[in-house]
Amino acid sequence: MPASPQIAHIGIAVPSIAAALPFYHDVLGLEPGPPEEADGSRIVSLGLGGSAVELLEPLTPESPIGRFLARRGPGIHHVCYRVPDLDQALAACRAAGYDLIDQTPRFGAGGHRIAFVHPRTTAGILLELTE
Repeated sequence: MPASPQIAHIGIAVPSIAAALPFYHDVLGLEPGPPEEADGSRIVSLGLGGSAVELLEPLTPESPIGRFLARRGPGIHHVCYRVPDLDQALAACRAAGYDLIDQTPRFGAGGHRIAFVHPRTTAGILLELTE
């Protein structure tokens, strides 16, 4: 039987990682990983069991996270599911009529292959798929 999907991480859009980090570090005791940059954002990952929380800070107002913050303010940006086979998952999405933002996988933070599914076809939640 193939491995079941898991929550890889939850992406949280914040105006400032420095301002958001004390809650996760000082209160929850989570250790931040080194900052990375991807898709016009600075990203800090905090391990949480077998999953993670990613704090996403825009590098420019025009970046996807910058636009998200301008429209909606800070909060959950996306949920990322780890799937056993990303190409197969994208084919299943296409066959079922889901609107893909990424038709083919690309590389995201940590060098992981990723693809996003548009929230208009996933009950308003931006979903990221990764292996």
